[in-house]
Amino acid sequence: MKEKTHPKYEQTTITCVCGEVIPTGSTKKDIKVEICSKCHPFYTGVQRFVDAGGRVDRFKKKYGM
Repeated sequence: MKEKTHPKYEQTTITCVCGEVIPTGSTKKDIKVEICSKCHPFYTGVQRFVDAGGRVDRFKKKYGM
């Protein structure tokens, strides 16, 4: 195998906006996510409104519809 063709794999953490920190291994450092298994509605069973305004809402607001 060729030397130095693969990126460096190192220990890192995944941080969610809910505060959950998950140690893992990755080629990237300090990964930040918006939703994890601790706060995702599928895993928690509790519905939560995630998106405050979608494309349609912004379009309607922009063009006064």
